[in-house]
Amino acid sequence: MTSDQILLVRTSWPAIAERADVLTRYFYEHLFAIDDNAARLFAHVDMGAQRVKLAQTLGVVVNALDDVDRLLPVVAALGKRHSHYGVEERHFDSVGEALLWAISDTLGPAFTPELHAAWTVAYALIASVMKRALPRSAETVAVA
Repeated sequence: MTSDQILLVRTSWPAIAERADVLTRYFYEHLFAIDDNAARLFAHVDMGAQRVKLAQTLGVVVNALDDVDRLLPVVAALGKRHSHYGVEERHFDSVGEALLWAISDTLGPAFTPELHAAWTVAYALIASVMKRALPRSAETVAVA
């Protein structure tokens, strides 16, 4: 990510965080509409608590975008945890689509093409680290 992209994501975050409940509701609505297999992963989950976790995690990621040494281990650990929930690499496309759609719904016209591009790059970074952590976690589970 460029410093300009980080700045765009970071400066957009307060407006998104202020409406975190709206963002996370839109996110899961879109995700479940896009990928009914992903919806099954949440069948027995307290969605209120899940929405809070999502907003908190996004805040941590946004705040660490310019600190790779802090960001990458946190995101890798997140990827490992998600493998235990049944998340597969293919889910990351629908999650990315749902996230961008939810941010657009939350920000409205403030979600400019430049901001969309910056969030796309941020998500691609996070998703790539999480995807790399999935197989390692699955191997660990298989060995254990």
